[in-house]
Amino acid sequence: MSEKIKVTIDNIEVEVDPGTTILQAARMIGGDVVPPAMCYYSKLKGSGGKCRTCLVKVAAGSAKDPRPMPKLVASCRTTVMDGMVVQNITSPEVIEARKGVVEFLLINHPLDCPVCDQAGECHLQDLSFDHGKDQSRYEFKRRTFEMVDIGDKIKLHMNRCILCYRCVFTADQITDQRVHGVLGRGDASEIGTYISKAIDNDFSGNVIDVCPVGALTDKTFRFKNRVWFTKPVDAHRDCDKCCGKVTLWYKGEDVIRVTGRKDQYGEVDEFICNTCRFDKKKTSDWEIEGPTKVDRHSVISSNHYDEKELLPVIDRKIL
Repeated sequence: MSEKIKVTIDNIEVEVDPGTTILQAARMIGGDVVPPAMCYYSKLKGSGGKCRTCLVKVAAGSAKDPRPMPKLVASCRTTVMDGMVVQNITSPEVIEARKGVVEFLLINHPLDCPVCDQAGECHLQDLSFDHGKDQSRYEFKRRTFEMVDIGDKIKLHMNRCILCYRCVFTADQITDQRVHGVLGRGDASEIGTYISKAIDNDFSGNVIDVCPVGALTDKTFRFKNRVWFTKPVDAHRDCDKCCGKVTLWYKGEDVIRVTGRKDQYGEVDEFICNTCRFDKKKTSDWEIEGPTKVDRHSVISSNHYDEKELLPVIDRKIL
């Protein structure tokens, strides 16, 4: 068994295994020490290094070589060394650089949060609130795309895409029929399918869950409600295709959306199949476990609910 190595992030020391990245080490500490991440996804191999929002300053490379790294580094791609000293929120240079990164991400992103289905659980909204500037210096016309259907239940709104590649990695790693990817280069890059081929496989709906913005949305839920007016409930069912563990989103007594369960960083714990996601929208299809735990800082928590409010739904299922 390999020995643990010590790394200090924002004056907090933590012991980690060799090969751990700075971002992973920060997540072991938790709280404000954790850099934001729009493209990194712990469940997807090869993710990270695209958005640059997780930039940090390495003030000391290691105990053996305490020299600082000359430039800010992407914490999701940089492995820790024994004795490394990292600055995130304690570095004014990092904070200023992150504002610039957010400004770049918002250059082409439309200001349509009031009508976007991702509003309320959008990581770009959170990032803009924490690190964005009050105005943009960009004076040129934003690039625009027509909305397209890339499946019978998936809508692609390329105007909102930040090219994080999460949906591409998801399709690549949990299906054997990836038919979409990034077309073009530079400012002409876009998510698209090969010769307008539709994304059609049992796990295609997971590209919706991993999208950090509103570029890929569920057509069965589109414009039906705002997320903070719904009540998320954990549930499960016996499924021969996937784990069958999901979050049901209720509006009154109706299930209007089904998603995979997500952790505190918005990452899906286990991917679910399209049958669970799109075809099982009755309470009687599921075994209810209880209300989903929602971070009190989330806008979703503004819609308070408790076990008593869930009892009528459970009683009707039993009856």
